[in-house]
Amino acid sequence: MFYTDQMNRQCVLEKKPERIVSLVPSQSELLWDLGLQNELAGITKFCIHPEKMFHTIPRIGGTKQLDLDAIRKINPDLIIGNKEENDRKQIEALEKEFPVWMSDINNLGDAIEMIKSVGMITQRVNEAARIADTIFASFSKSPVISNAPKAIYLIWNKPFMAAGKNTFIDEMIRKAGFTNLISESRYPELTEEQIADLQPEYLLLSSEPYPFEEKHVDYWKKRLPETKTIIVDGEFFSWYGSRLQKAPEYFNTLRQK
Repeated sequence: MFYTDQMNRQCVLEKKPERIVSLVPSQSELLWDLGLQNELAGITKFCIHPEKMFHTIPRIGGTKQLDLDAIRKINPDLIIGNKEENDRKQIEALEKEFPVWMSDINNLGDAIEMIKSVGMITQRVNEAARIADTIFASFSKSPVISNAPKAIYLIWNKPFMAAGKNTFIDEMIRKAGFTNLISESRYPELTEEQIADLQPEYLLLSSEPYPFEEKHVDYWKKRLPETKTIIVDGEFFSWYGSRLQKAPEYFNTLRQK
């Protein structure tokens, strides 16, 4: 069976996958929610949801530093990764030995397509369709925000790094009812002066990958007293699997802060 992944590469499977290794937290959670608990044979150390999965499935390193020997011991018949989150050289090494299917997520449409494709390749088509339909319906109900407040979304501290254009987070910022002030692509570094000059109405401090805390909120409140600085759950902004079902409800609470 031939499957085309989101990088337009062919993934060839001889049969239904029975030993799946997932290299991305949001996709690991998706596989679990698709009912593939028995087939899921390896996850990364960052695949923390759900808790039962984290404590019962063998871990094969981090998303950027995979333990290739641990993966080889599992001998997977399917590996599922992501273009942005995994290291290219490691993926190229793995695909010489195992079937590898890669996602490439830049917007909500890509995420929904990924969910349906993973459902197809794992023979969980109906389950994937239900999750995808729920996500689509949930976001369709989100109100259209006029005069959306201008925001900066920080993913890292010292150096300060923000989510810019051509990222999945950028679309989620808009879905959450904000206007992203960052015009650069990807994740540019910013100085404190540059952030201040942009005069954000909201400064969104993500809980991941850098774990911002209340002390960071206090830091920015002193420097940007006119800006509303809040910590946001980065999983709802950057995880593009089944967790998206709950994202619109969470975004609604942010607009009330």
